Amino acid sequence: MNFEKLNRKSNALAQIVLLLFCYLLLTEQSGATEPMLPRVYREQADISGWLMSEKLDGVRGHWDGKRLLSKNGKILFPPSEFTAQLPKFALEGELWGGRGTFEQTVSIVTKRQPHTGWLQLKFAIFDVPQTPDNFITRIAKANAWFTSHPSDYAFVIPQITVQDQTELQLELKRIEALDGEGLIVHNPEALYKAGRSSEVLKVKNYQDDEATVVAHLTGKGRNTGRLGALLVRLEDGTQFKIGSGFSDLERENPPEIGTLITFKFYNKYQSGIPKFPSFIRIRQDKSL
Repeated sequence: MNFEKLNRKSNALAQIVLLLFCYLLLTEQSGATEPMLPRVYREQADISGWLMSEKLDGVRGHWDGKRLLSKNGKILFPPSEFTAQLPKFALEGELWGGRGTFEQTVSIVTKRQPHTGWLQLKFAIFDVPQTPDNFITRIAKANAWFTSHPSDYAFVIPQITVQDQTELQLELKRIEALDGEGLIVHNPEALYKAGRSSEVLKVKNYQDDEATVVAHLTGKGRNTGRLGALLVRLEDGTQFKIGSGFSDLERENPPEIGTLITFKFYNKYQSGIPKFPSFIRIRQDKSL
């Protein structure tokens, strides 16, 4: 028997098995962490009969039945009491501390060990992925679970049926008056599909995007000697200035060059430059 030849075959087989295992592991992880994402609502879209809810300004979380993960699949470290009443099936939602608390929420969830700060947050559920049913059935599954297993740290975001665009705009105005970010509308018959989907839409009176800080531009008048505007760059290379939306503290200590920021705007010029851009915040959760 040629033992050397047999040994080579055994080593080759072991390598194939290892590669297959790695592939399956990576595939499983990517499937668990690639979420369904909304597109931007346009007025021509017919959303009559869809379900609407408030768009909560938090950090997206994914519960895989055992662990709490970020949108990008990074493991988060809540204390055991935060997840004690969560089910063994997957959930998606926002880790949310209330309106206007985004920065505090990011600070809490990015710590790499459990701490009591998590108990200021709630896991606001808006979907049940890995369930082969339409949205209205998926959200009913989540409601049934938390009716039987109430939690101090989790709830299902209420869904309201939209009658028409007039009702949608009235609800948007109500939420914005409460300093809410906007609305999300779901097609109740849509299946869960990873990636951007026209079956779920975000509704705001403005759009938002991200840009990288390229330079600090010195101000004039009351802003002499401090930040007047940021020169920023979009992912496609488009550069423009953002001169509004900053607090006095932010003008004294502007985002560092190279920092990723979130800004709002109202449509774009033909050149691709956003109209009336205004600073919102540093994008601290991008790495999550």
